[in-house]
Amino acid sequence: MAMTTEGMACGPDGCEVPAGSAAGALPMGRAPSRIDVVSDAICPWCWVGKRNLDGALALLAEEGERFEVHWRPFQLNPDLPREGVARDAYRAAKFGSLERSRELDAQVAAAGRAAGLEFRHALMTRTPNTVDAHRLIRFAGEHGPAAQDAVVEALFTAYFRQGRDIGDRAVLAEIAGEAGLSALDAANVLASDWGEAEVVQEDVGFRRLGLSGVPTFALSGHVLFSGAMPSEQMADVFRRALAILREKAHAAA
Repeated sequence: MAMTTEGMACGPDGCEVPAGSAAGALPMGRAPSRIDVVSDAICPWCWVGKRNLDGALALLAEEGERFEVHWRPFQLNPDLPREGVARDAYRAAKFGSLERSRELDAQVAAAGRAAGLEFRHALMTRTPNTVDAHRLIRFAGEHGPAAQDAVVEALFTAYFRQGRDIGDRAVLAEIAGEAGLSALDAANVLASDWGEAEVVQEDVGFRRLGLSGVPTFALSGHVLFSGAMPSEQMADVFRRALAILREKAHAAA
């Protein structure tokens, strides 16, 4: 089951146009209440999409629906060096000029304000490699969906609002502590190679399946849409998808 509804999304070439979602099913959990979000910690539309998802889930909760959200890794810039790069120079090369990069930042900031989010691009001096951020998200997932959600939110806040380098392992350990995990445990995990192969494998696997933009949302393993669409529209897509899945389950019973 794949739905073609789209919102604003980020892909390898930037964050200004909707990205097509992969057809068919991705290798995700099949529990009926499970939502998987494929995301990158430096994707601005992923933060907007997360906030809109929160709103959608609140609307659906009023109707008695409950979901577990799981965050899955995607790297917008998989070829970046592990230490990251200077953001202005990288984006000027990527988008043709620093002026164009700042125009795009202004568009994102405006969308963020509409969602109640503050993007402070002037504080963002690095474009980090996000493998370790995804490892931290995976580690948080070992402590349950609520812990993972808290770490994802803390990473977005640290990067987009505070301008912190979320490619730095010491910074990531601090963020883990701020989100309610043990900073020491997080530092020990990040100092090892725990989870790295799995993160890279998932990222590559999504690309092979045709996923090219984030955020991408799936219900029970079925891709529904890519992009940060408004909460009401997002809730409607989940309603329709749930109805289809329940109808299929009833027919198979």
